[in-house]
Amino acid sequence: MPTDTPHFKRGFVRPIALSRTLRRVAVLAMLVGAYSVVPLWKEQSSFQGVADIPAEIHAVLTLVLGCLLVFRTRTAHDRWWEARTLWGDLVSVSRNLGSKLALMVRVPDGELDEAERVLIAFPFALRDHLRNKADIQRLPGFEDVTESTAHVPNYLAGLLYAAMGKWKARGWIDGSELRVIDADLRRLMEICGGCESIRLTRVASSYRVFARQCVLLFLLTLPWGLSTDFGWWTIPLTTILAYFMLGLEIVAEHVEEPFGDDEDDLDLDRLCEAVDVTVSESFERARETRTDAAESP
Repeated sequence: MPTDTPHFKRGFVRPIALSRTLRRVAVLAMLVGAYSVVPLWKEQSSFQGVADIPAEIHAVLTLVLGCLLVFRTRTAHDRWWEARTLWGDLVSVSRNLGSKLALMVRVPDGELDEAERVLIAFPFALRDHLRNKADIQRLPGFEDVTESTAHVPNYLAGLLYAAMGKWKARGWIDGSELRVIDADLRRLMEICGGCESIRLTRVASSYRVFARQCVLLFLLTLPWGLSTDFGWWTIPLTTILAYFMLGLEIVAEHVEEPFGDDEDDLDLDRLCEAVDVTVSESFERARETRTDAAESP
């Protein structure tokens, strides 16, 4: 397929142009490609034959480096996928808890409104907490709160537990209902703890440095092994190999920290909005049901 077709531009050129990560990889790859001019110049000078590296040696190095990068990428993806699973659970638990509080129990409307406010705010609080931007006044419905807390998700969970204790003491819910609700409340903080574990437990720095050193050594020696056999083709070959080698390492570095706001991170804003919409619908449906029941003869 010709490289000037719209399909090629959309499938190859456009992602590089739009992605900050891929643009960074492309720039570094082109720098490595420019560096490959040095051994080519050497082949045309009086130093021909000096510092030649057999091209076959890179076949062995490629196998070793490939295994290393595969393991590095898989480790990073496992962290990303675990984070995605936890946030998927958070969406499900929030919806289940919203339905239980809105439709299963019979409490005054003011108490129901407060529970809705706290439950909707929890995903937003966890998102900001994982980004080190937690501030209770930033949460929807909590703009006028004067209290301060070091752990906003735990504070919100405490408000829900306090409400459950109040409802139980006043006889609005019984023990069996409290146990059903407590299962989801407990899961909220388990999800929070799992996300904190991912954020605070980074991949060992020694391993990251080792992987980068291997990639750097490979790319520094690669054009010296290719220049004798491939001539000026060394430049595009080195650039392409550098793009994929550096890309695997840099993408893994981004993916292993899934709670930021880069294009490779989880879309936490959209997940928070999904909880907001579905939980609000549950409580609104409960209010309509209560209004219809009160108006019926």
